Amino acid sequence: MRTVLVTGPGGAGRTTVAAATALAAARRGCRTLLLSADVIPGFPDATEPTEVTEGLRFARIDSGEHFRSELLDLQDRASTVLDLLGGNRLDSDELTELPGSDRLALLHTLRRAVDGDWSRDGHELLVVDLPPLRDALAVLALPEQLRRYLRRLLPPERQAARALRPMLAQLAGVPMPAQWLYDAAARRDAELAAVQALIEDRTTTVRLVVEPGPAAEDALRAARTGLALYGLRVDTLAVNRVLPRHSPDPWFAALAAQQEKCIDRWYEEWAPAVPLREVRHLGREPQGLGDLGEISGLDGLLADDGPDAGPAARPAGRAEDPWWIERPGPADSHDGVLTWCLPLPGAVKESLQLVRRGDELFLTVGPFRRIVQLESGLRRCTVSGAALTDGVLRVRFTPDPGLWPRTS
Repeated sequence: MRTVLVTGPGGAGRTTVAAATALAAARRGCRTLLLSADVIPGFPDATEPTEVTEGLRFARIDSGEHFRSELLDLQDRASTVLDLLGGNRLDSDELTELPGSDRLALLHTLRRAVDGDWSRDGHELLVVDLPPLRDALAVLALPEQLRRYLRRLLPPERQAARALRPMLAQLAGVPMPAQWLYDAAARRDAELAAVQALIEDRTTTVRLVVEPGPAAEDALRAARTGLALYGLRVDTLAVNRVLPRHSPDPWFAALAAQQEKCIDRWYEEWAPAVPLREVRHLGREPQGLGDLGEISGLDGLLADDGPDAGPAARPAGRAEDPWWIERPGPADSHDGVLTWCLPLPGAVKESLQLVRRGDELFLTVGPFRRIVQLESGLRRCTVSGAALTDGVLRVRFTPDPGLWPRTS
């Protein structure tokens, strides 16, 4: 199954483009599932996959319902402890969704689509309408981050002491909740691992939707760096609501000229590595399948999508690590410096921070941050320097003679 993650600056029309993408794929005979947190005109308002038209199903992500069900489930699992503490149970009617729950609901829905009850429907293409750009990048980074927190807070190897818990429970005089806590952590880790695998899969790509203008240029510049930091690939830059370039009206013509200059710069910065698709303005807000079909058909939007799309439409994604290691000498040399190369287009030295802590590398680029587990060879080295040149961060690792094996 191929996955297309659609995002862009707020108000750029990402939901419309996501729906047009899904409709176009379905009309080419590709079984498609579209996920969105928004209500789409002409689509059923259903939280379970429901048929929209032949080959296309849609499900709305209900973050409020997910929050209530998860909290009530946790309350049931911790009922023994809550009763000992004299806690009062919460009812479903009094629960109000908390900030951030929409991100967890999105991850849960992705897991159902790729490794849960929805995956049995045999979809060939999954189109996901993500939140606005900055929030979308945070959501895509969340599975990796949460799994790291779980490993640090509840190390799996500590479960070896579970045989002692009955005795500890008798000594303390209260039931020990450690086992259900570990079990819950293991379930969450498995769910997060499935979503992380989806995000990192070679057939998963990001589709950026932008409306040409100065604000979009700034957003794209920052997003390009964040996408590279997280190892994500952009397959299409969908330039939405493009105005006709020739108009006798001076005010209208000035807006079109501003858009044209912006689009020309994007062609220089993004193409040919990332194809641009111009989606013309309909002169109205798209409503229903007719308008979506007009967007995807007349503008040729994503005409080469689908599970059997060729290499041009299906970038390598993360099949090959976007980061690489340069070895100036023999691989088994203990005195040769290793250079770890990380492409970070758009990054500037002033916004870059790099810290080595144990077997991890902490990378901060502007508002984006990622903690990377070092490969086994680099763990036996010390960081001897770093430089940002031509959009590529090169981190130099010097082998530690005490840890690097020598050859005789």
